[in-house]
Amino acid sequence: MTATHFDEPPVAQRRQLVTEIPGPRSRALEERRRSAVAAGVSSTLPVYVERASGAVLVDVDGNSLIDLGAGIAVVSVGHAAPEVVGRVTEQASRFTHTCFMVTPYEGYVAVCEELSSLTPGAHEKRSALFNSGAEAVENAVKIARHVTRRPAVVVFDHAYHGRTNLTMALTAKNMPYKDRFGPFAPEVYRAPMSYPFRDPDQMSGAEAAARAIAAVESQVGAENVACVLVEPIQGEGGFVVPAPGFLPALSRWCTANGALFVADEIQTGFARTGDWFACDHEGVVPDLITTAKALAGGMPLAAVTGRAEVMDAVHPGGLGGTYGGNPVACAAALGAIAAMRDRDLVGAARRIGELVSERLAKVASSSAAVGERRGRGAMQAVELVRPGTREPDAAAAKRVASSCHAAGVVVLTCGTYGNVVRLLPPLVIDEALLVEGLDVLAGAIDALGA
Repeated sequence: MTATHFDEPPVAQRRQLVTEIPGPRSRALEERRRSAVAAGVSSTLPVYVERASGAVLVDVDGNSLIDLGAGIAVVSVGHAAPEVVGRVTEQASRFTHTCFMVTPYEGYVAVCEELSSLTPGAHEKRSALFNSGAEAVENAVKIARHVTRRPAVVVFDHAYHGRTNLTMALTAKNMPYKDRFGPFAPEVYRAPMSYPFRDPDQMSGAEAAARAIAAVESQVGAENVACVLVEPIQGEGGFVVPAPGFLPALSRWCTANGALFVADEIQTGFARTGDWFACDHEGVVPDLITTAKALAGGMPLAAVTGRAEVMDAVHPGGLGGTYGGNPVACAAALGAIAAMRDRDLVGAARRIGELVSERLAKVASSSAAVGERRGRGAMQAVELVRPGTREPDAAAAKRVASSCHAAGVVVLTCGTYGNVVRLLPPLVIDEALLVEGLDVLAGAIDALGA
């Protein structure tokens, strides 16, 4: 799927294991880690990466692994994408920091211009840049409260929005994100999400939205709601794709009641779902949209983009941060966006989605352990259950992931119940490499019935 006019990547795009996983050098580094790194910082797969490009990671033992996680949807343009590396190198040689709030620079402005052009809606927009997705979400809430002069924030079951105090409050799952870290920020209210696999049969998106809205109106009061914050496709919560009509109904309710509709597109944004943004799928235009992850091809950068009159309502100095919109990160973002356009990574995500969904549908039809195959574009997952039930099976997801990792294929788990295996391959992945990775995954799922 990689465009042929690009140079061959420096790392061969193939899976090759020369030691067990993890190998001896990775295990030695893991021993060093235990005496230096806080135990609360965990890793999915303790192989220590030495270099990477495209969709392949090479560890310190010389093993080449197929990466179907992309650093949790961050390196959508591939590891060490030349468009990103070139711009980062050039910018770092000129200057690495001035603080945009002290002496500004063109790169910050250029990224905001790109965001105005790419995010949903033809209205006039403004952006502010930050360091992480959690920062972006936190600032979106700040903006919504400031503009509406209302306190309440509505979020949803299964949501994940970050690890700061406010974003932990916004996040649904207790362990590992919230356990014993409270008390949390107040005026956060949770509504039921549209989760077709676990909702009553045949519940439509409009009906699921009506259920959520009824809860908000009775328990919070529409006049108190500053914003409704939702992931168009939930990420950490299990790749939950709401039923059609759910998001448009929420957006209409916000407009009718003076609340802001905030789309958290941190994981779904920038070509991942086969559109530039997941909201585009149903023509939903958010008042505010938060982005991060794939925005800068591996460098830390996040943004809040929104209606000009909303963003400009905040007083000067009310938004910002020392490192927000760092010039090197901005250069990386401009390179990543250029790669997405030039390589048609929106189209690539659609082709990946067709291939992966077809293969996973076959796996689901032959395995009683698969409750549902779902996703959109290059954001696909299987939810594992105890055969014959809808009871979540987290142990099965762990076994599948461990089997894939031992075979040199990086996959991720997620979900409120820990029972979802998710795939987020770099959008530049070679089709043969993707098929090979899917073969390994299919074998691991088939083995559950052995």
